[in-house]
Amino acid sequence: MNTGVCKIRLHLPGNQSLKSKRRDLKSIISRLKSQFNVSVAEVDDYDLWQMATIGIAYVSNHDQHIDEVISKVMNFIIHNYPEVEIVEHEQEILHGP
Repeated sequence: MNTGVCKIRLHLPGNQSLKSKRRDLKSIISRLKSQFNVSVAEVDDYDLWQMATIGIAYVSNHDQHIDEVISKVMNFIIHNYPEVEIVEHEQEILHGP
C-alpha cells in the first residue's frame, strides 16, 4: 500500500476577509473530495486572507495511479478556479510495508 501526499499553496487574491477565504476554500476542498475521492484539509496559512495551504492524500497500490490522481487534482484546480494561483506544491509517495 502506497500513499501519495501533496501540499499545495494557493493564492486567493479576491478575498478581503477570513470569512470569504473559508467560503472559497470550503468549496474547493469539497469539490476535490467528491470528484477525486482524496482526503483534503487546510494545513497552513490559517490566518492569512489571501493565502491557503491544503494537504491532499491518496492511497493506492500503484505509484503511477497516485501520480495520475494528483496531477488531475492540480489540473482541476487550474481549470476550474482561474482566479486561484498555485504558488507552489510538493508531492511525495510514501511506501508502506
